[in-house]
Amino acid sequence: MSGRYLLDTNIIIALFANESAVVDQLSLAEEVFIPCIAIGELYYGARKSVKVTENLQRIDDFVAVSGVLNCDHGTALQYGKIKAELRSKGHPIPENDLWIGALSFQYDLILVSRDTHFKEIPGLNLESW
Repeated sequence: MSGRYLLDTNIIIALFANESAVVDQLSLAEEVFIPCIAIGELYYGARKSVKVTENLQRIDDFVAVSGVLNCDHGTALQYGKIKAELRSKGHPIPENDLWIGALSFQYDLILVSRDTHFKEIPGLNLESW
């Protein structure tokens, strides 16, 4: 298996926990990207944790060696399309995940997440590790 992947927050957390399933899959990946939204979620989690300084440093170190994708006009176009589709079906998902899904479409990446609500997004290339 190889491919171009976008990691959701829960997969990054699993990587931080050194889960073998995630580590093994990532070793086979062609390219791996991190959405800026996930970084924000990680920083939020770190600030709520017992080990704030240690967790903030871990995120900083991870970001320094990762390909981070930021949102732009192209992302906003994808976001609007996805949100409208899900609203018409009556299947909303969390706002941050709409943006992450939009980045996945924009850059034609396989989204890796353990969140099942991503299955609501039509045509999203999704894997769960």
